[in-house]
Amino acid sequence: MVYALPVDRDVDGRISALCDVYAAQGVLTDPAWRAALGEVPRHWFVPARARVVRGGGPGHAIDRDRDPAAWWDAVYSDAVTPSCGSPRAVLHALHALAPRDHDRVLEAGTGAGWTAALLSWRVGGANVTSVEADELVAARAAADLAEAGHGPHLFVGDEAAGFPDNAPYDRVHVTRGVTAIARAWLEQTRPGGVIVCPWTPAYGGGHLACLTVDGQGRAIGRFPHLSGDTMERARPASPSLAQYVGGTEHETERGTTLLDPRSVAWDSYGADLAIGALVPRARKHVCAARGDSGELTLWLLETGAPGGSWASVDYEPGADRFAVEQYGGRRLWDEVSRAYLRWVAWGRPGRERFGLTARPDGHDLWLDTPGNVLGGDVPGGG
Repeated sequence: MVYALPVDRDVDGRISALCDVYAAQGVLTDPAWRAALGEVPRHWFVPARARVVRGGGPGHAIDRDRDPAAWWDAVYSDAVTPSCGSPRAVLHALHALAPRDHDRVLEAGTGAGWTAALLSWRVGGANVTSVEADELVAARAAADLAEAGHGPHLFVGDEAAGFPDNAPYDRVHVTRGVTAIARAWLEQTRPGGVIVCPWTPAYGGGHLACLTVDGQGRAIGRFPHLSGDTMERARPASPSLAQYVGGTEHETERGTTLLDPRSVAWDSYGADLAIGALVPRARKHVCAARGDSGELTLWLLETGAPGGSWASVDYEPGADRFAVEQYGGRRLWDEVSRAYLRWVAWGRPGRERFGLTARPDGHDLWLDTPGNVLGGDVPGGG
């Protein structure tokens, strides 16, 4: 809690230095949010003992009592904890959300309470409704928010259900990765209102979606940023490669390809969006060989129960062709490579040219305009 927290002698300097870095990088552009970071310090909401992750790495433990310097360094960095997103990801989301004076804001996922406090500082606690599914997390957030002097409306419940009693909302802030926009968020947001969420399709990484509700039951928008490091506990565990591939009893189809698997794996976030839309229920995983040989394997896995289709493509430096192995009812490498080359034929569009239309019964990914929905040939797309 705030009252028990030892104060770092240079906390103001830490906050200012982090803000300077973010301003120089174009992450922090609104002076109001810079002021908010000083008025609502992140360290009020980070537990004394936590596991932190930076940049998708393996993570490590921090302990304020045993190693206060390391704890403070982690708090004022891009580190993410199980219930508190990284400052960079939070700033991207808040800039996209762009709440105005007196806006009503729904937050789906209170977590540690830091973003609820930032939003309360910006629009007033009476205008912020935050819903958290985990009772223990919600209780800790409520205590810390009270100690920090912020009073948003806090509720324990299904985050995807929103909170209809306080609707309509002008802004909806979703704090952890989702694969679909909940019907309740669409229904509880007034026309012209904005929904910001980390959209995490099966294929590739997550993208921050900024969608405007159109008054016809839909929300339409684009991906201004990658989603960055949202709350760690939001990420469901994926089956391991071993669970998919299993022992050696599988009958696989073997072949070769001229297409370098590194291009498919790492070419562009735009390529990831296109492949994810054109090849449903597929995800990728890259395994690099130990040492500096340069060898790697691109794995393609069908999401769902282990035992589904999978494919592997081995890259070896200097090879003319690359070994392909495919298993199951689908030929995932064939599907993914065709989708990748279709993206190339469209002129290699980047992430900024893609958008999302969310409906109560699903969503469409599109290129350039909402009429150019991905799936089969894209009208006007190439």
